[in-house]
Amino acid sequence: MTLAPNAQLPDRDHSPDRAPAAAARARTTPPWWFMAPALLLFAFVVLVPSVRGVYYAFTDWDGLDPHFSFVGLGNFTDMLRDGDATQAVWHTLLIAVSITVVQNAVGLLLALGVNSAIKSRNLLRVLLFAPAVITPIVTAYLWRNLLGPDGAVNSLLGAVGLGGWRQDWLGSPNLALWAVVAVIVWQFAGYSMVIFLAGLQSVPREVHEAAALDGAGPVRRFWSVTRPLLAPAFTINLMLSVIGGIKLFDQVYALTDGGPGHATDTLSTLIYKDAFTLGEFGYSIALAVVLTIIVAIASTGQYVVLSRSERAAS
Repeated sequence: MTLAPNAQLPDRDHSPDRAPAAAARARTTPPWWFMAPALLLFAFVVLVPSVRGVYYAFTDWDGLDPHFSFVGLGNFTDMLRDGDATQAVWHTLLIAVSITVVQNAVGLLLALGVNSAIKSRNLLRVLLFAPAVITPIVTAYLWRNLLGPDGAVNSLLGAVGLGGWRQDWLGSPNLALWAVVAVIVWQFAGYSMVIFLAGLQSVPREVHEAAALDGAGPVRRFWSVTRPLLAPAFTINLMLSVIGGIKLFDQVYALTDGGPGHATDTLSTLIYKDAFTLGEFGYSIALAVVLTIIVAIASTGQYVVLSRSERAAS
Protein backbone atom coordinates (compact mmCIF):
# COMPACT_ATOMS: atom_id res chain seq x y z
CA MET A 1 0.00 0.00 0.00
CA THR A 2 1.34 3.45 -0.94
CA LEU A 3 0.66 6.43 1.27
CA ALA A 4 0.16 9.94 0.02
CA PRO A 5 2.96 12.36 0.90
CA ASN A 6 0.99 14.09 3.67
CA ALA A 7 -0.89 11.00 4.90
CA GLN A 8 -0.20 9.57 8.34
CA LEU A 9 -1.01 6.27 9.93
CA PRO A 10 -3.71 6.46 12.63
CA ASP A 11 -2.38 6.84 16.14
CA ARG A 12 -3.60 3.82 18.13
CA ASP A 13 -2.70 5.48 21.44
CA HIS A 14 -4.94 8.49 20.74
CA SER A 15 -8.24 7.12 19.54
CA PRO A 16 -10.45 9.77 17.93
CA ASP A 17 -13.39 8.53 20.07
CA ARG A 18 -11.58 9.12 23.36
CA ALA A 19 -12.03 12.89 23.48
CA PRO A 20 -15.81 12.82 22.86
CA ALA A 21 -16.17 10.04 25.43
CA ALA A 22 -14.30 12.07 28.03
CA ALA A 23 -16.43 15.09 27.21
CA ALA A 24 -19.58 13.01 27.58
CA ARG A 25 -18.42 11.76 30.97
CA ALA A 26 -17.69 15.32 32.03
CA ARG A 27 -21.18 16.35 31.00
CA THR A 28 -22.87 13.48 32.84
CA THR A 29 -20.79 13.76 36.03
CA PRO A 30 -22.96 15.61 38.58
CA PRO A 31 -21.42 18.94 39.55
CA TRP A 32 -21.46 18.33 43.30
CA TRP A 33 -20.15 21.76 44.07
CA PHE A 34 -23.42 23.24 42.81
CA MET A 35 -25.09 21.50 45.76
CA ALA A 36 -22.75 23.03 48.31
CA PRO A 37 -24.84 26.18 49.06
CA ALA A 38 -28.02 24.14 49.55
CA LEU A 39 -26.20 21.58 51.70
CA LEU A 40 -24.67 24.31 53.86
CA LEU A 41 -28.07 25.94 54.33
CA PHE A 42 -29.66 22.57 55.14
CA ALA A 43 -26.92 21.83 57.67
CA PHE A 44 -27.33 25.25 59.30
CA VAL A 45 -31.13 25.15 59.45
CA VAL A 46 -31.79 21.44 60.06
CA LEU A 47 -28.77 19.33 60.97
CA VAL A 48 -27.07 21.61 63.51
CA PRO A 49 -30.29 22.41 65.45
CA SER A 50 -31.25 18.73 65.40
CA VAL A 51 -27.92 17.58 66.81
CA ARG A 52 -28.01 20.36 69.39
CA GLY A 53 -31.58 19.39 70.27
CA VAL A 54 -30.52 15.82 70.92
CA TYR A 55 -27.96 17.15 73.38
CA TYR A 56 -30.62 19.18 75.23
CA ALA A 57 -32.68 15.98 75.60
CA PHE A 58 -30.11 14.90 78.20
CA THR A 59 -30.39 18.11 80.23
CA ASP A 60 -32.92 19.82 82.49
CA TRP A 61 -33.02 22.99 80.36
CA ASP A 62 -36.18 25.08 80.81
CA GLY A 63 -35.83 26.94 77.51
CA LEU A 64 -34.84 30.27 79.05
CA ASP A 65 -32.15 29.91 81.71
CA PRO A 66 -28.69 29.66 80.14
CA HIS A 67 -27.60 27.58 83.13
CA PHE A 68 -28.74 23.97 83.07
CA SER A 69 -27.51 20.60 84.22
CA PHE A 70 -26.71 17.43 82.38
CA VAL A 71 -29.06 14.71 83.65
CA GLY A 72 -28.05 11.84 81.36
CA LEU A 73 -30.93 9.46 80.71
CA GLY A 74 -33.04 11.07 83.43
CA ASN A 75 -35.61 12.48 81.00
CA PHE A 76 -36.04 9.12 79.31
CA THR A 77 -36.43 7.23 82.58
CA ASP A 78 -38.98 9.84 83.72
CA MET A 79 -40.81 9.22 80.48
CA LEU A 80 -41.24 5.55 81.35
CA ARG A 81 -42.85 6.53 84.65
CA ASP A 82 -44.99 9.26 83.11
CA GLY A 83 -48.50 7.95 82.52
CA ASP A 84 -49.33 10.86 80.21
CA ALA A 85 -46.34 10.07 77.98
CA THR A 86 -47.20 6.37 77.83
CA GLN A 87 -50.80 7.22 76.96
CA ALA A 88 -49.63 9.69 74.30
CA VAL A 89 -47.47 7.01 72.64
CA TRP A 90 -50.45 4.65 72.61
CA HIS A 91 -52.74 7.32 71.13
CA THR A 92 -50.14 8.17 68.49
CA LEU A 93 -49.83 4.56 67.34
CA LEU A 94 -53.59 4.00 67.48
CA ILE A 95 -54.31 7.08 65.37
CA ALA A 96 -51.58 6.19 62.86
CA VAL A 97 -52.88 2.63 62.39
CA SER A 98 -56.53 3.74 62.21
CA ILE A 99 -55.82 6.47 59.68
CA THR A 100 -53.68 4.17 57.56
CA VAL A 101 -56.30 1.42 57.37
CA VAL A 102 -59.47 3.51 57.01
CA GLN A 103 -58.08 6.29 54.83
CA ASN A 104 -56.54 3.93 52.31
CA ALA A 105 -59.58 1.65 52.25
CA VAL A 106 -61.87 4.62 51.58
CA GLY A 107 -59.41 6.11 49.09
CA LEU A 108 -59.20 2.83 47.16
CA LEU A 109 -63.00 2.50 47.02
CA LEU A 110 -63.33 6.08 45.81
CA ALA A 111 -60.64 5.52 43.17
CA LEU A 112 -62.42 2.42 41.89
CA GLY A 113 -65.66 4.41 41.72
CA VAL A 114 -64.33 7.43 39.83
CA ASN A 115 -62.27 5.19 37.54
CA SER A 116 -65.48 3.82 36.06
CA ALA A 117 -67.25 5.14 32.98
CA ILE A 118 -69.80 7.33 34.81
CA LYS A 119 -70.30 10.72 33.16
CA SER A 120 -69.72 12.75 36.32
CA ARG A 121 -66.39 11.10 37.17
CA ASN A 122 -64.31 14.23 36.50
CA LEU A 123 -66.54 16.39 38.71
CA LEU A 124 -66.50 13.75 41.43
CA ARG A 125 -62.70 13.61 41.32
CA VAL A 126 -62.49 17.34 41.90
CA LEU A 127 -65.05 17.35 44.71
CA LEU A 128 -63.51 14.37 46.51
CA PHE A 129 -59.98 15.76 46.26
CA ALA A 130 -60.96 19.31 47.29
CA PRO A 131 -60.74 18.76 51.11
CA ALA A 132 -57.10 17.69 50.76
CA VAL A 133 -56.06 21.15 49.53
CA ILE A 134 -57.66 22.97 52.48
CA THR A 135 -55.30 23.96 55.27
CA PRO A 136 -55.57 21.32 58.03
CA ILE A 137 -56.05 23.91 60.76
CA VAL A 138 -58.99 25.45 58.85
CA THR A 139 -60.56 22.02 58.40
CA ALA A 140 -60.11 21.27 62.09
CA TYR A 141 -61.84 24.46 63.23
CA LEU A 142 -64.64 23.85 60.73
CA TRP A 143 -65.29 20.38 62.13
CA ARG A 144 -64.92 21.64 65.68
CA ASN A 145 -68.00 23.74 65.09
CA LEU A 146 -69.83 20.97 63.23
CA LEU A 147 -69.17 18.41 65.97
CA GLY A 148 -69.94 20.69 68.91
CA PRO A 149 -72.86 19.97 71.27
CA ASP A 150 -75.04 22.42 69.31
CA GLY A 151 -73.28 21.85 66.00
CA ALA A 152 -74.69 20.88 62.63
CA VAL A 153 -74.10 17.15 63.13
CA ASN A 154 -76.26 16.94 66.26
CA SER A 155 -78.84 19.26 64.70
CA LEU A 156 -79.05 17.01 61.64
CA LEU A 157 -79.46 13.91 63.81
CA GLY A 158 -82.29 15.59 65.68
CA ALA A 159 -83.95 16.72 62.45
CA VAL A 160 -84.07 13.19 61.01
CA GLY A 161 -85.44 11.64 64.20
CA LEU A 162 -82.15 10.30 65.55
CA GLY A 163 -81.93 12.61 68.54
CA GLY A 164 -80.85 9.72 70.72
CA TRP A 165 -77.60 9.58 68.76
CA ARG A 166 -76.68 13.16 69.67
CA GLN A 167 -73.28 13.22 71.38
CA ASP A 168 -70.65 15.61 72.59
CA TRP A 169 -68.36 14.17 69.94
CA LEU A 170 -65.23 16.09 70.95
CA GLY A 171 -65.99 16.26 74.68
CA SER A 172 -66.45 12.56 75.32
CA PRO A 173 -63.29 10.64 76.33
CA ASN A 174 -64.62 7.58 74.50
CA LEU A 175 -65.49 9.37 71.23
CA ALA A 176 -63.04 12.25 70.88
CA LEU A 177 -60.14 10.18 69.53
CA TRP A 178 -62.34 8.54 66.89
CA ALA A 179 -63.84 11.90 65.95
CA VAL A 180 -60.31 13.15 65.26
CA VAL A 181 -59.62 10.08 63.10
CA ALA A 182 -62.86 10.63 61.18
CA VAL A 183 -61.98 14.26 60.43
CA ILE A 184 -58.52 13.33 59.14
CA VAL A 185 -59.92 10.51 56.99
CA TRP A 186 -62.54 12.90 55.58
CA GLN A 187 -59.86 15.38 54.59
CA PHE A 188 -57.20 13.09 53.15
CA ALA A 189 -59.11 10.14 51.69
CA GLY A 190 -59.28 12.13 48.45
CA TYR A 191 -55.49 12.43 48.45
CA SER A 192 -55.13 8.67 48.70
CA MET A 193 -57.80 8.34 46.00
CA VAL A 194 -55.73 10.36 43.52
CA ILE A 195 -52.66 8.16 44.03
CA PHE A 196 -54.70 4.96 43.66
CA LEU A 197 -56.43 6.44 40.61
CA ALA A 198 -53.08 7.08 38.95
CA GLY A 199 -52.17 3.45 39.58
CA LEU A 200 -55.51 2.19 38.23
CA GLN A 201 -55.15 4.19 35.02
CA SER A 202 -51.73 2.66 34.42
CA VAL A 203 -53.18 -0.87 34.38
CA PRO A 204 -53.49 -1.99 30.73
CA ARG A 205 -57.09 -2.53 29.66
CA GLU A 206 -56.04 -5.63 27.70
CA VAL A 207 -55.08 -7.38 30.94
CA HIS A 208 -58.60 -6.94 32.32
CA GLU A 209 -60.14 -8.06 29.06
CA ALA A 210 -58.00 -11.20 29.00
CA ALA A 211 -58.94 -12.00 32.61
CA ALA A 212 -62.63 -11.48 31.78
CA LEU A 213 -62.36 -13.84 28.80
CA ASP A 214 -60.88 -16.43 31.15
CA GLY A 215 -64.03 -16.19 33.26
CA ALA A 216 -62.72 -14.07 36.14
CA GLY A 217 -65.38 -11.95 37.86
CA PRO A 218 -64.91 -8.33 39.03
CA VAL A 219 -63.67 -9.31 42.50
CA ARG A 220 -61.32 -11.94 41.11
CA ARG A 221 -59.98 -9.51 38.50
CA PHE A 222 -59.29 -6.91 41.15
CA TRP A 223 -57.57 -9.32 43.54
CA SER A 224 -55.49 -11.20 40.97
CA VAL A 225 -54.86 -8.54 38.33
CA THR A 226 -55.38 -5.01 39.63
CA ARG A 227 -54.12 -5.37 43.20
CA PRO A 228 -50.60 -6.62 42.30
CA LEU A 229 -50.21 -3.83 39.75
CA LEU A 230 -51.20 -1.27 42.39
CA ALA A 231 -48.24 -2.21 44.60
CA PRO A 232 -46.37 1.11 43.99
CA ALA A 233 -49.51 3.09 44.84
CA PHE A 234 -50.00 1.08 48.03
CA THR A 235 -46.37 1.74 48.99
CA ILE A 236 -46.70 5.50 48.58
CA ASN A 237 -50.08 5.77 50.29
CA LEU A 238 -49.18 3.59 53.25
CA MET A 239 -45.89 5.39 53.82
CA LEU A 240 -47.53 8.82 53.74
CA SER A 241 -50.40 7.72 55.98
CA VAL A 242 -48.23 6.12 58.65
CA ILE A 243 -45.71 8.97 58.83
CA GLY A 244 -48.45 11.62 58.77
CA GLY A 245 -50.42 9.82 61.47
CA ILE A 246 -47.44 9.50 63.78
CA LYS A 247 -46.50 13.18 63.42
CA LEU A 248 -50.10 14.42 63.69
CA PHE A 249 -50.44 17.72 65.55
CA ASP A 250 -52.50 20.43 63.84
CA GLN A 251 -55.87 18.69 63.75
CA VAL A 252 -55.61 17.25 67.26
CA TYR A 253 -54.58 20.56 68.79
CA ALA A 254 -57.29 22.55 67.00
CA LEU A 255 -60.07 19.99 67.57
CA THR A 256 -59.51 18.94 71.18
CA ASP A 257 -56.23 20.44 72.46
CA GLY A 258 -55.42 16.90 73.55
CA GLY A 259 -58.56 16.69 75.69
CA PRO A 260 -60.84 15.98 77.29
CA GLY A 261 -58.20 15.47 79.94
CA HIS A 262 -55.51 13.62 78.02
CA ALA A 263 -57.91 11.44 76.01
CA THR A 264 -56.55 12.57 72.63
CA ASP A 265 -53.03 13.66 73.51
CA THR A 266 -50.41 12.47 71.04
CA LEU A 267 -46.65 12.73 71.29
CA SER A 268 -46.74 15.92 69.21
CA THR A 269 -49.31 17.68 71.40
CA LEU A 270 -47.56 16.53 74.57
CA ILE A 271 -44.24 17.86 73.25
CA TYR A 272 -45.88 21.25 72.64
CA LYS A 273 -47.50 21.37 76.09
CA ASP A 274 -44.36 20.34 77.97
CA ALA A 275 -42.23 22.85 76.08
CA PHE A 276 -44.42 25.97 75.91
CA THR A 277 -46.87 25.46 78.79
CA LEU A 278 -44.79 23.75 81.46
CA GLY A 279 -41.38 25.05 80.38
CA GLU A 280 -39.81 21.59 80.43
CA PHE A 281 -37.81 21.93 77.23
CA GLY A 282 -35.32 19.20 78.05
CA TYR A 283 -38.09 16.69 78.70
CA SER A 284 -40.07 17.79 75.63
CA ILE A 285 -37.01 17.37 73.42
CA ALA A 286 -36.54 13.87 74.84
CA LEU A 287 -40.14 13.15 73.77
CA ALA A 288 -39.30 14.56 70.33
CA VAL A 289 -36.32 12.21 70.09
CA VAL A 290 -38.59 9.27 70.87
CA LEU A 291 -41.05 10.49 68.23
CA THR A 292 -38.23 10.70 65.68
CA ILE A 293 -37.11 7.17 66.49
CA ILE A 294 -40.68 5.86 66.12
CA VAL A 295 -41.06 7.58 62.73
CA ALA A 296 -37.69 6.23 61.55
CA ILE A 297 -38.44 2.67 62.63
CA ALA A 298 -41.97 2.69 61.22
CA SER A 299 -41.01 4.22 57.88
CA THR A 300 -37.92 2.04 57.40
CA GLY A 301 -39.68 -1.19 58.35
CA GLN A 302 -42.68 -0.37 56.21
CA TYR A 303 -40.50 0.54 53.24
CA VAL A 304 -38.59 -2.75 53.45
CA VAL A 305 -41.77 -4.82 53.66
CA LEU A 306 -43.62 -2.94 50.93
CA SER A 307 -40.58 -2.92 48.63
CA ARG A 308 -40.36 -6.70 48.88
CA SER A 309 -44.08 -7.00 48.12
CA GLU A 310 -43.70 -4.62 45.20
CA ARG A 311 -40.81 -6.61 43.73
CA ALA A 312 -42.73 -9.85 44.22
CA ALA A 313 -45.75 -8.40 42.44
CA SER A 314 -43.66 -7.23 39.52
